[in-house]
Amino acid sequence: MARPGQSRSGRARSESGTPRRRTTRRPDEEGIIPVLAGVAREVDNAVQRPPTRPAVRTKFQVVALLVREERARVIADRTLTESKRTQELKRLDGVATQLAKTAARDTSLLALLAEDARVSDAARAYKATVMRAGGLEPPEEPEPVAPTAPAPVAENRVVPRSVISRQLANPFLAPDFEAVAERLAARPRRLAGWELLEPLFRSFEVAGPGAPACMTLPEARSKVVLPGRELMPHQAQVVAATARGHRTFLLADEPGLGKTAQALLAAQAADAYPLLVVVPNVVKTNWAHEVGLWTPLRAATVVHGDGEQVDAFADVVIVNYELLDRHVGWLGNLGFRGMVVDEAHFIKNKGSQRSQHVLALSERIRERTSRPLLMALTGTPLINDIEDFRAIWQFLGWIDDTMPLGPLMTALEETGLTPADREFSAAARAAVIDRGIVRRRKVDVVADIPARRVADLPVELDGAVGRSIRAAEAALASRLVSRYRAGLEVRTGGVVVDGIDHELARRVAAAELKDSNERSTGDNVFTMVRRIGQAKAGLAADYAAQLARNVGKVVFFAKHVDVMDQAEQTFADRGIRYASIRGDQTTRVRDKNIAAFVNDPDVSIVVCSLTAAGVGINLQVASNLVLAELSWTYAEQTQAIDRVHRIGQAEPVTAWRIIAAQTIDSKIAELIDSKSGLAARALDGAGEDEGSSSTDVQLDALVALLTDALAADGLG
Repeated sequence: MARPGQSRSGRARSESGTPRRRTTRRPDEEGIIPVLAGVAREVDNAVQRPPTRPAVRTKFQVVALLVREERARVIADRTLTESKRTQELKRLDGVATQLAKTAARDTSLLALLAEDARVSDAARAYKATVMRAGGLEPPEEPEPVAPTAPAPVAENRVVPRSVISRQLANPFLAPDFEAVAERLAARPRRLAGWELLEPLFRSFEVAGPGAPACMTLPEARSKVVLPGRELMPHQAQVVAATARGHRTFLLADEPGLGKTAQALLAAQAADAYPLLVVVPNVVKTNWAHEVGLWTPLRAATVVHGDGEQVDAFADVVIVNYELLDRHVGWLGNLGFRGMVVDEAHFIKNKGSQRSQHVLALSERIRERTSRPLLMALTGTPLINDIEDFRAIWQFLGWIDDTMPLGPLMTALEETGLTPADREFSAAARAAVIDRGIVRRRKVDVVADIPARRVADLPVELDGAVGRSIRAAEAALASRLVSRYRAGLEVRTGGVVVDGIDHELARRVAAAELKDSNERSTGDNVFTMVRRIGQAKAGLAADYAAQLARNVGKVVFFAKHVDVMDQAEQTFADRGIRYASIRGDQTTRVRDKNIAAFVNDPDVSIVVCSLTAAGVGINLQVASNLVLAELSWTYAEQTQAIDRVHRIGQAEPVTAWRIIAAQTIDSKIAELIDSKSGLAARALDGAGEDEGSSSTDVQLDALVALLTDALAADGLG
């Protein structure tokens, strides 16, 4: 077997092609380091011919891991002389520099270097191969442990009295042997031993043929639900698919296309009662209201606090994410036949307690029920990275921690392909979509919803406040440049980079971001952005007041309480009536303020917290909104705009985004816009767009600040 990084023959050849005897290898050609250098060169050559294939990504990760491990071994080896240790570390630096250059060509490789980056089975196998080629014995791998559902963490559980009454009335839940049979029937055969999850995720990074990622849906014969209440055609299609037997959906329609109604009527079509609905706290009451509107013959109960008022005999049980820790025990034993997770992107972090509880509940339901109805609802399924899919797919039962499951595995087997085949990505993507990804855009399915637009309104921060903010930004840039120069001075290996070393710039920015998160005082990117928001508050309020006088009702969004306070004071001083939606309000107060804005013609403006009012409320009585502060994510901004741009909106919607000119605010706005490309490529089939990545906006903003400063110093 050829050594990684070496020709397969293992023997040198003369220019004429005849074999010649190989001379004895020099000491610096022996051991693991030259093997790593050879593989690193292979990876770099491959990355220069995009796209970067999964096998190449695996090699990159393995070399990086082994360089890290070998460095630690060399430093700890007391048998080495100081001269030998320095020599070995210098050689390892050379390999690390090669990897840095490669990552600069394809920055998505950086995610493989994170501390929590997943190491696949294929990577572990290749790592063992490389170690043996370098004369090292790989450690024994532990016996694989069968995957289990994430265990709930806390034990501060409650069992409401109504739940006990239901358990006494129905002490036994009949087992569903069909559920077990389905699992056994979907064991991998031809694809056994292949790493499949990473290729499945990567298949969504390749744009589709121009159409959104959406399963084939049947035409609905009847769209009338109740007298005077009719579904729109795209809503009726999902209900029709459920009636025909489909049971798992990632319902990723754009916000405002009526996902709540689709989920409730799908549950009715599947007779998936009792139904568990997990939602953000702000929309719990709205879900109960929607149950009454669309399925009036079904009773809904909302879980509050310790659940004293819960009706365990209800058809629909609604609970918010924050209360799952307290109620997950009895919820897992109630015998649900369906589960809906609203704003499913909330569970993207599998390490969070909310995600663990949601996954544990869905696993419990699948254990007890054959083909339960499972629906993940989100208008923004991808926040930063394609990996945001992982927890949602696991909730739906399409995958577990290690492999595809059930019908998805069967579909992959039936393709006759393996991840080594060129056609596998397209076939795998289609197989996942057919499991239930439904994505419709307003522009495609709802002709009467007008287009929306985001209009940037640059403002100048004048006076002492503006000067102070610009001085703070300059000080931050200077600190980053100092760190960068210090990094250049201590770098070993004699590497010379022409122009700006972008990999070093990213490391410097990441260190600053880490310090900013740990430091609560002093100027950093977070305090600076907040100060910019405070400085813009009066200007944004002034513009909202002008809009209200000219166009009618206006929605005003801000992130911080002090910005909201300043805006409200401005409106009060000008005699403009306003309502307020904040995170510290009770549901009754929030509903009262929403009703005042919607129904009272004298209430011109509603001042909203970007986080508290970004989901679950309908403000379509307005067609103009002001974004006084920038979000850190494209998804959060989109959620805010879609409180206005919804079904029933009769006018064009404009979001006026207030941007502080000549500050980092402008760069953040550009970065937020670039994030829209990932969802477009992965779900909307919008073609090849290299503008977005999984890199955090905060990190990108610091990198831009540093590189701009370096360029100004003549290093660009």
